Amino acid sequence: MSYIKFEKSQVVNLEFSLGREIIRTNRAGSYSSTTIVGCNTRKYHGLLVCPVDELGGERFVLLSSLDVTIVNNNKSFNIGIRKYKGDYFSPKGHKYIEDFNADNIPSRIYRVGGVMLKQERLLVYYEEQFLLRFTVLEASEPMKLQVRPFLAFRNIHQLTRANLAANTKVDFIESGIKSKMYEGFPSLNMQFSTKVEFIHVPDWYLGVEYPEEQKRGYDYSEDLFTPGFFEFEAKEGDIIVFSASTKEEKTSGLKQKFTKTVSGKTPRDSYINCLRNAAQQFVEKRGGKTLIIAGYPWFGAWGRDTFISLPGLAFARHSLVLYRAVLDTQIDKMKDGLFPNMGEAGNPVFNSVDAPLWFFWAVQQYIEHGGTDGWERYGAAAKSVLNAFKNGTAFNIHMRDNGLIYADAPGKALTWMDAVVNAIPVTPRRGYAVEINALWYNAVCFSLEMARIKNDKNFIKEFEKLPDLIKKSFLEIFWNEKLGYLADYVNDDEGKNIFVRPNMVIAVSLPHSMLDKEQMKNVLDVADKELVTVRGLRTLSPENKFYQGTYKGNQEERDKAYHQGTVWPWLYGPFCEGWLKVYGKQGVRKVKQLIFGLEAVMSEHGVSTISEIHDGDPPHSPQGAISQAWSVGEVLRIIELLETKYANQ
Repeated sequence: MSYIKFEKSQVVNLEFSLGREIIRTNRAGSYSSTTIVGCNTRKYHGLLVCPVDELGGERFVLLSSLDVTIVNNNKSFNIGIRKYKGDYFSPKGHKYIEDFNADNIPSRIYRVGGVMLKQERLLVYYEEQFLLRFTVLEASEPMKLQVRPFLAFRNIHQLTRANLAANTKVDFIESGIKSKMYEGFPSLNMQFSTKVEFIHVPDWYLGVEYPEEQKRGYDYSEDLFTPGFFEFEAKEGDIIVFSASTKEEKTSGLKQKFTKTVSGKTPRDSYINCLRNAAQQFVEKRGGKTLIIAGYPWFGAWGRDTFISLPGLAFARHSLVLYRAVLDTQIDKMKDGLFPNMGEAGNPVFNSVDAPLWFFWAVQQYIEHGGTDGWERYGAAAKSVLNAFKNGTAFNIHMRDNGLIYADAPGKALTWMDAVVNAIPVTPRRGYAVEINALWYNAVCFSLEMARIKNDKNFIKEFEKLPDLIKKSFLEIFWNEKLGYLADYVNDDEGKNIFVRPNMVIAVSLPHSMLDKEQMKNVLDVADKELVTVRGLRTLSPENKFYQGTYKGNQEERDKAYHQGTVWPWLYGPFCEGWLKVYGKQGVRKVKQLIFGLEAVMSEHGVSTISEIHDGDPPHSPQGAISQAWSVGEVLRIIELLETKYANQ
C-alpha cells in the first residue's frame, strides 16, 4: 500500500488538492514545484525553475507548466489546469485524475474514455533538466498526444506580461525545439524520446491567476507565452519521455536517464524516509560552495537557519563530509565575527546576533557525532567570534562589564524574531536577549573546554573567569523567582520583558546551561502549558494581549503575526532536547508523541516535508513556506537523539 497517495475523490476536490504542493530540487539550485493536480497557485511554481548566473544567480521560472491533450476517437481531452479570474479553471484536467502517488516520484494516472495515461516527473540531480515520463497503460486503439509548453522566463519573485520584446521564434533541434524569450537567458531545450511534430503557433495566455499570492497580498495575475504544441502518436504500452533542459540532449538516452535517476532515489514510503528525502533537498552544491537553503520555494541560504538545521540534515545522511563543506562555506563569508544572515553573495546582510553563537552549537554537534578535527578546523573562527562579541562589533553587539551580550541597533531586529514592519521591528527584543546570552555562555564554556584539551594557555587565561560572571549576571537579570521562568529580554529603557516566549527554552536545551534542574523544569512546564502545540511551539502565549492566533493577510499583517503566536515546528528541537535532559527516560513518551505526531503533516501543504510555520490557534493550519530546513532538521535531530540514547524506551 502506498504511503502517500490521494484518491480520486480527494484530487477532484480543488479545495483539498490545491492546498497540497510538491517540491523537488536538483541539489544545485534548481527546483520543480506545483500542486498535486498540476495547477500552479503561486508565482513560485514551475516545472523548471533555475538559477541564472548571467542574471545574478537568482532563480527564474523557465518552464511554467504543460498542457497535455489526449486525442482519441476524434475527440480532444485537455488534462491540464490553470486558474483565471472569478474562480474559473480552464482546462479542468483534474477531473480525469484517478489517483496521485508520491512514494517514489510524483505520478498521476489519468483516465479518459478507454485511455489510461500515467505521468511521472522528476529533476535530474545537478543538472537543469526536468523530465516527464508518459506511460500509456491502456488504449483500445492508437491515439495522439499533444503537449503545449507554457513559458515565463522571469524571476521567481516577479510576474510577466504579454510584450513585444519577447522572442517568439523557435529553433528546431533533435526531436524538439529550443526557445529563448529574452537575451541573457539560457535556451530552453524541449525534446522527446520519440519523433514528434511541432506546430508553431505562438500565443499569449492572458490573466493566469495564482490564488496563494492573492491571499498573501501580492500581485497574482500574469500572462504566459506558448510557442505552439508538439504532437505524436501513441499506443498501449508506449513509454515516452519529455525533457526540458538548458542544454540539448541526445534523445535516444532520455528513457535510460529517467530510469537511472529514479533508481537512485530513496522511496518516500515512511515518515523517516520522507524526512530524509526532504533533508537532501535543502543542500545546494554550486560554484564550489555547499549551502543550506532555508526553505522552499522563496528562501535563500541564511546563516542562522544553516547552523540550526545543519546537524539534523547532515546526520540524516550520516555525512560529516557534508557538515564540513557547509561550515567551510559559511566561514568564508565571515566578517567582523558575524555570519551573513541573508542576502545574495554580492550583497550579504549581517544583522544576526545569534548566527555566530549557533555556529558554536553546530561545531559541538559535529564533534559529538565523530568530527575529531572540530576545534582544529573551526577553533580560529570561533575565537574570532568570541573576540568580536567581547570587544564589540557591528549593530552595537558587545559584552558589558557584567559579562552579558547587549545588542541594540535602532530599526533592526537582530534575533531570530526578526520581522520588521514600516522600518519598525515587531518584536524588537533589544538589549539583553535570553537565548543570545544562553548561547553566549554555551560558546564560552565550550571554547574553554576545547582550549583545556589543547592546552591553549593564553585563551584560558583570557576567558576562564567569564563563565562564573555570565552565570551570576544572567540569573540576576533574567530569572524571575515569583513567576518561575526567564525574562525574554531586558534593556536599559524598558527593564524586564516577561512575555512567555519559547526563547527561554533554548537556555534549557544547550550543552552548557546556567540553570539548575529545578529551574529547567519550571521553564519547560511553563512552555508546555502555554506554548506547546501538536505542530510546534507558539512564539507567544495565548494569554498575552498581543497574541495573534492566525497567520494571514498581506505581508504587513502576516509579519505582525509571525512571532506573536505563530507556531514554529523547529522549536520542537530545543524543547524536546530540554525535556529529555530534565525528565530522562520518563520524558521519552512525550517527546515521541510530539515528534512523531508531525507524521500527520506528510500529506498536507508541502507533501512529504514539514512547513515553515502553523497558525497558533487550532487546528494549527500550515502556513508560510511549504518546506523549511530547520523544521525538518530539528525533527530529524531529535529522532536521532531518541534512537541513539533512548532506543529501548
